[in-house]
Amino acid sequence: MGFWHFLFVRAALLYLIYNALLGTLFYLFPPMVGPFRSSHVHAGLVGFFLQMVMGVAYWITGEARTLLMPRPGGLRQDRLEGLTFVLLNAGLLLRLVLEPLHLLGQEGLRPWLAVSGGLQLLATLVFAFAMHRRVVTGDMLRKMREERERRGG
Repeated sequence: MGFWHFLFVRAALLYLIYNALLGTLFYLFPPMVGPFRSSHVHAGLVGFFLQMVMGVAYWITGEARTLLMPRPGGLRQDRLEGLTFVLLNAGLLLRLVLEPLHLLGQEGLRPWLAVSGGLQLLATLVFAFAMHRRVVTGDMLRKMREERERRGG
């Protein structure tokens, strides 16, 4: 498992714990539900689920011999993996900190929440770009293998 794959999975697990803790606190302190409901959903869906999917997808597509999503031609995308991780977590953490404050009436946070959404959108676009290069058909794989063999690799 590479460095970025490790960080994606570990961060996803931290968001899972945060989400479970927040859900438990909702039962103990019901007034928290209002300002933290959206953060709770976002931490679960983006922080845990999407981040786990991204980390595992990058991981399995980074293994040269996997059958599920091969790494065509030895494709390495460490920079795209790192960029996805940084953008996603910067946007998510910004939202998890600022959104409850905004919902409690703190003025002037809406532009920063838009920035957080923009960072998450950019992370998603980087991920989609990186993954689209790895989605290949069996025919494409055979042609790539034949090309490698012709070149002596």
